[in-house]
Amino acid sequence: MRSFKERLAHMSLFELGGLVIVTPLASWLSGHGLGEIGVLAAALATVAMLWNLVWNWCFDRLVPTRQRSLAQRFAQAFGFELGLLITTLPAVAWWLNIGLLEAFWLDAGFMLFFLVYAMAFNSIFDRIMIRRMAKGAEA
Repeated sequence: MRSFKERLAHMSLFELGGLVIVTPLASWLSGHGLGEIGVLAAALATVAMLWNLVWNWCFDRLVPTRQRSLAQRFAQAFGFELGLLITTLPAVAWWLNIGLLEAFWLDAGFMLFFLVYAMAFNSIFDRIMIRRMAKGAEA
């Protein structure tokens, strides 16, 4: 089981790394300034972290097991992403002064990026932690 310290390091490194990658990319793709997109990306990351706590707490009450089926894991991920999209869409449109459809595509792009990024980041993070734990066991 992961410790609180490990979870905090994971969350912080995940969000920082994601922001460093996605902010210039989104600025370039959208044509909006780096500062404007940076503030938006930081706000979306904060909302995502808070929503993650709320959604997963609720989902754990609905499905109180760690042995979840593929359908349950899909429902958990889809519910998280859908809730985040619904929550952030108006703010994205307002902040960038764009229409809801354009905001939807930008928000969807953020989500797709973070789905792929999460898979890569978590794989790398887990490998590093396994190595660190193995070294600690040898000592």
